[in-house]
Amino acid sequence: MIVGTRGSQLALKQTKDVCADLSKITGQDIEINIIKTKGDKITDSQLYNMDSKGLFTKELDKAVLEEEVDFSVHSFKDLPTELDEDLEIVAVPKRESPNEVLISDKSWDELTEGSTLGTSSLRREAFCNLYKKDLQLKPIRGNIETRINKVKDTSLDATIMAQAGLKRLNLDNNIKTIFPLDYFTPAAGQGALAVITRKDSDKKEIISKLNHYQSMQEVFGEKSILKELGVGCQWPIGAIARLNNDKFNLYSILLTQEGEILKECNETGSIKDAEDLGRKIGMIFKDYV
Repeated sequence: MIVGTRGSQLALKQTKDVCADLSKITGQDIEINIIKTKGDKITDSQLYNMDSKGLFTKELDKAVLEEEVDFSVHSFKDLPTELDEDLEIVAVPKRESPNEVLISDKSWDELTEGSTLGTSSLRREAFCNLYKKDLQLKPIRGNIETRINKVKDTSLDATIMAQAGLKRLNLDNNIKTIFPLDYFTPAAGQGALAVITRKDSDKKEIISKLNHYQSMQEVFGEKSILKELGVGCQWPIGAIARLNNDKFNLYSILLTQEGEILKECNETGSIKDAEDLGRKIGMIFKDYV
């Protein structure tokens, strides 16, 4: 089998982990095909100022559709809300931590007015404004190591990242603070991976053995909020689903870029109804966008 992936260190680590698990099932080695996406080629713009639909996925989708590769591995939060009709998410491996973290030599409380914080995420910008930190927010792009180094070399006082990527690359010693999920709510699907094949692929059944049901239901529930709204992952929306004592809870918050809370929603139900809960929140949010 051949897998398609982006070429960043994180994308390769994620793909190699998936391939290792799949090789245990199939007993076969999997060839890795690195494919550069539009998002990898653009390094000088805020993501939310660009047409972000398929920014990190379109070229990989094309490779799967044209059978250049058998499947692809993505960070789930990068996926557009609508997949090509001939593609399918056949597996979501067990989710890593979805939390947001602070990278800085200062604590969150020590970041005073005028401190510089790098982010190219509208959601993260909105949360910084929500807490009235009066930070100087500066655009930052690049891989995880690049962003860490910009803090270390004092170009910036801080940045905010997903904990999952740092853990996967064994860089979590750089974390200053792990934010609670209800304080700095992550992007829909954060911490999870998506394994995508053609709907008619003869490899679909074997690849689906990688799926972790709870993780899939969590991120499908979160993404269904965006799908109902018809928006992508660059909107200032945080969403997190958790299963506690057989109760499935989906929380989401909608903000303005300036940090005003437009609406918060909490829905609880059965894990099998995750997408219905997400659609319900999305319908509520429609009155506020």
